[in-house]
Amino acid sequence: MLPADPEATGQLQEWLASEEYNLNGMERDFRGADLSGGDFAGSWFTQAVLAGVRLAGASFYRADLQSADLTGADLTGADFVRANLDGAVLRSARLDGADMVKASLHGVDASGAGFKGTRIMGASLFDVDMREADLTDAVLFQNTFKVTVDDSTVVRGLTGTVFGPITVFSGASSRELAGVELESWISARGGQVRVIPPRRPPK
Repeated sequence: MLPADPEATGQLQEWLASEEYNLNGMERDFRGADLSGGDFAGSWFTQAVLAGVRLAGASFYRADLQSADLTGADLTGADFVRANLDGAVLRSARLDGADMVKASLHGVDASGAGFKGTRIMGASLFDVDMREADLTDAVLFQNTFKVTVDDSTVVRGLTGTVFGPITVFSGASSRELAGVELESWISARGGQVRVIPPRRPPK
């Protein structure tokens, strides 16, 4: 299914008919499309509107999705290995089973998003809002994990290793957790994560 926007449809059709490998979808509106299984490796979706778009199983390997709007998008099983998602909006998006190895997420709104079984490994997460997100059975590995969570964030079955700290909101108040405190907070909610001590600069 193609996007409702004729310019985005034209861009897609032109790309499909050409020998060009990378789609230039910058600032295009792809709403209404079903692009599941698409190979968008190395493509540009900077500031694109992909809200509600079906992208299950799509590949965004090394793609640029900086400041893209992916609100409510179906990204189940998608490949975001080494993708740039800085400034993107992932609010209420479904990323269950997605592969986010070495992805970059700086200043991202992922509130209410689903990350069930997602592989978030070697990724860089700075200032990521994960309030009300579901991280059930997600796997972490040596991630910079400076995220914001709340009492509604699900971490049951969450495993792996991270660099903290995280900010936990409870009502109107918030606190920063790192080290053993962070491990205990996750453990009390059914997860098992080891927090890696911050690297000390060489003398």
